[in-house]
Amino acid sequence: MHTLYLAPSGVNVGLTSAALGLVRALDSRGVRLGFFKPIAQVSGRDGGLERSTHFVRQTTALRPTAPVPLEVAERLMLSGRSDDLLARVIGNFHESAAGADLVVVEGLVHTPDTPMEVELNLQLIKALSAEVILVGALGQQSIEEFASRLELAAEQYGGGHKGRVLGFIANHVPISPAAPRDMFERELGAIRLVARGVRLLGLIGENPELSACRTSDVARYLGADVLHAGDFEARRVRRFTLLARTVPNLIRTLSPGSILITPCDRSDVILLVAMGVMNAIPIAGLILTGAASELPREVLELCAPAIATGLPVLRVPTTSWETALSLTLMSSEIPADDLARVQRTMDYVAENLDAAFIVRHSAAPVEARMSPAAFCYRLTELARQSRARIVLPEGTEPRTLRAAAICAERGIARCVLLGDPHEVLRVAQGLEIQLPDGVEILDPASVRNNYVHALVEWRKHKGLTEKDAAELLEDTVWLGTAMLALGEVDGLVSGAVHSTANTIRPALQIIKTRPGARVVSSIFFMCLPDQVLVYGDCAVNPDPDAETLCDIALQSAESAERFGITPHVAMISYSTRESGSGLDVDKVREATRLAQRLRPDLSLDGPLQYDAAANLEVAAQKAPNSPVAGRATVFVFPDLNTGNTTYKAVQRSANVISIGPMLQGLNRPVNDLSRGALVEDIVYTIAITAVQAAGTTSRF
Repeated sequence: MHTLYLAPSGVNVGLTSAALGLVRALDSRGVRLGFFKPIAQVSGRDGGLERSTHFVRQTTALRPTAPVPLEVAERLMLSGRSDDLLARVIGNFHESAAGADLVVVEGLVHTPDTPMEVELNLQLIKALSAEVILVGALGQQSIEEFASRLELAAEQYGGGHKGRVLGFIANHVPISPAAPRDMFERELGAIRLVARGVRLLGLIGENPELSACRTSDVARYLGADVLHAGDFEARRVRRFTLLARTVPNLIRTLSPGSILITPCDRSDVILLVAMGVMNAIPIAGLILTGAASELPREVLELCAPAIATGLPVLRVPTTSWETALSLTLMSSEIPADDLARVQRTMDYVAENLDAAFIVRHSAAPVEARMSPAAFCYRLTELARQSRARIVLPEGTEPRTLRAAAICAERGIARCVLLGDPHEVLRVAQGLEIQLPDGVEILDPASVRNNYVHALVEWRKHKGLTEKDAAELLEDTVWLGTAMLALGEVDGLVSGAVHSTANTIRPALQIIKTRPGARVVSSIFFMCLPDQVLVYGDCAVNPDPDAETLCDIALQSAESAERFGITPHVAMISYSTRESGSGLDVDKVREATRLAQRLRPDLSLDGPLQYDAAANLEVAAQKAPNSPVAGRATVFVFPDLNTGNTTYKAVQRSANVISIGPMLQGLNRPVNDLSRGALVEDIVYTIAITAVQAAGTTSRF
């Protein structure tokens, strides 16, 4: 699915009209389309109604989800909960995009209420893995000034050539006989931005007809008394004219679509307007001004035949000058109920877009980059669907308690806390945590003996006695693992106060590896700013041989795919392809050969240096024909020393979130925590475990 994000390159660029026109252009070409407005920017004149979503619902068959209100978005950001905002936006996006091949997203415009719109737009673009279409207004600017603004915006939103910015739309172009369309097309097509790969996608000429509001809109704006409504819902206003001169000098002002403004006591002017109407001049309306002046009733009665033709007559208390000045400040936004004007605007903009190119571009296969926000959303949604029961052996540990409560509130998993109930509740009360009904507390002392016999059976070949089994089950990790082995729970998460060895050892002895898995290994999900990468193995196997490294690579690719990350597996070494030799690089080379033989369908290559795997420019020099180089999503390290060092260096130096380690290769999901894990880390590890549980096929 392609996502096109429309972002402004300045103020008053007509972003909504461009977005609606693009929707019309693509919808009329049969594209399976979606529309989405992430955050509402509303006008008080429409009672808080968000226009773009409203207009799309009213003029097409699309039913986009309501956007997040601006005040809610601001509250989440100011409280440091931008991740919650992005998760909510992505959830709404998936609802709006259901069944679509292409989604048009309308970004935020600059207003006094949203001074940080560029930063917020950038976060949303990354979260939605979108391509950007810039919208700018040429107006009275020179081409050079317009291009300079576009270039600045393009840099802010990810650049041109092989970057995020696909193209731009030039709006409000002053096309005239002296400056025809082809002149602007030539000049805009020659700017530096186009040479960098940012295409001119639309040239929208000024069209006064599209800014023609209704007389009823003027009446609402001024708060006018309506002396005679007439056709004020149908008549369109093309200009405002102040009638203050003598009658002979005013005759030429009686033009179609004019709103005529005159003081109440100018009977001569009122009669002139009536004569113009009787001569079939379609005047948009008459505004009578002044609070002190009396209405000339006799004159109005004399003008009754003209008024009866449908002429709207309004009355305001302000002076003619004040009224005319106020009307110059009237917003050009289309009111929510003016669907006829919206339809005309959509058709006009659609006719002037290069929709054919956009359709061709969107027909090409696209490989979505899984952004951190999208990954966390997908992870949470998959966990909710699994409805897994996850045992937490460290039931009295404060972070674990809080994570269990959050998981219950979000519906991520049904958590079982192992611990003395009185102690669990005491700790929870001290932390002011209200444990939801979905959190279960299980007293180890009351259930421990239930698992002695099973543990003896599993370990009798090692000479385990009932006494030894009872002693092992004093450890809640052993107890939780026994529950998991018997299928009473779906997964286990531990490690907040236990070592990795203490967490994994029971699983290795009684859960064991799943069929086809050579070893138990681990991966981290590295949440970089633009996408999520998979690193393996960074926590379990110190020095895997070629066969084991092959197994780690295939397990990691399978895990990546399960979580929505398209696997392009890079077998990392200090040498790329055949450029180096030595035992270590030979091991990686052999592991690559084995993996390619077992999974010829998998995008996998090696040995690759990290920079060749991650960077397209380096890849073009070092491995130009590699299917993986420059676009790797799964990085398999040759040993634990390299993997652990690299993940910690990236995590700390780039200040990125790393989720894991997630263990892979076990019959049932068991996952370890860092002893420095934050509450959110534990929540996501529980979610990962729940997703793994949903994919488990083997049973004891």
